[in-house]
Amino acid sequence: MKQLLTLCLLAFSLPLFSQVDTTIYKVVEEQPRFPGCEMLDTTIDVKNQCAQRALLSFVNQNINYPFEARDKNVEGTVYVSFVVEKDGYISNAKLLKDIGSGCGDEAMRVLNGMNGAMKEARLAWAPGKSKGKPVRTLVSLPIKFKLEEPSDFVFVGADTVFVTVDDSVTYKGGDAALVAFFDKNLKYPVAFKDSCRIGTMDMTLLTEPSGYVRVLDLSDYWNLGNEFRWEAVKAATATWGQWNAATRKGRQVPSSATITVSFRPDAKRCPQAISKYEQATNLAEEGSKMFNEGQQEAGIAKLTEALALFPNNANFLYMRGQAYMNMKKLTEACQDFQKIRGIVYIDVVEKLIPLLCR
Repeated sequence: MKQLLTLCLLAFSLPLFSQVDTTIYKVVEEQPRFPGCEMLDTTIDVKNQCAQRALLSFVNQNINYPFEARDKNVEGTVYVSFVVEKDGYISNAKLLKDIGSGCGDEAMRVLNGMNGAMKEARLAWAPGKSKGKPVRTLVSLPIKFKLEEPSDFVFVGADTVFVTVDDSVTYKGGDAALVAFFDKNLKYPVAFKDSCRIGTMDMTLLTEPSGYVRVLDLSDYWNLGNEFRWEAVKAATATWGQWNAATRKGRQVPSSATITVSFRPDAKRCPQAISKYEQATNLAEEGSKMFNEGQQEAGIAKLTEALALFPNNANFLYMRGQAYMNMKKLTEACQDFQKIRGIVYIDVVEKLIPLLCR
């Protein structure tokens, strides 16, 4: 009799559970909306348009064009789908149509990270509704991958910097005069005279037609420190008025120039450090030359020798990482670029890491 009672209770409970609507709706009276537009005091149509723009913005900000797709000039539209649940989060993410070369994987990466991004921002989709009640709703989303032609210029903060020019910016008097200027004006920090710190820095200078010069970017590959960076900036900005401006379509335009400065100690206790630096630099230059001449493995071997002398040199790591990248050895390139990130911030490295480290 006890067993019969249990069976009766189960039979009675089945209709209660069947009332929970687990249907995935393809057509609903009110479409789900990406968060960010619900505070608008307006019509549902306007909220839908706002939500579409917000979703597009989210995708564009988080998609990284796959390196392989860029390399092969792959363009097209990837189609994905997902279910917006009643609680405003998504599930059942699926890749419906891929164009290859990592584009489908990248679209799915962004989709799979959406819930985490929304929870971190304390946001959620407005769920779809049928007969006034929230329902599970299927959403299909096209994600377009298109390689755009670069503009003549870019904005760096409030500055316009032309990247496509007819005549590049040049130093008055030529490269020899520029080297002589820095030999005279670049000061080794007095407080570090006996430290034997040695190395180079790359600086990107903004040069205006007016003669104004400003440092846009500085890469301290050898991690020399703030005092060395300050001396480099002081010397660079002292070149005010000494540049021939770049030209574009018949007029002078603001552009950039990249220069390398070198700090070498002259203390009596530093010859060994200088010798080690010169040996490593020669190995790196030789390795780069060999790689560019087609001796790829031998070139990388030379770069590895240079890194054995200075394991935390971001310049050597960057050279080897680029070489690995050109050989499509993306795992090795990722490892070198990840190590650079722990040494110095380099914008191009930050942009490459998401493409390489998958």
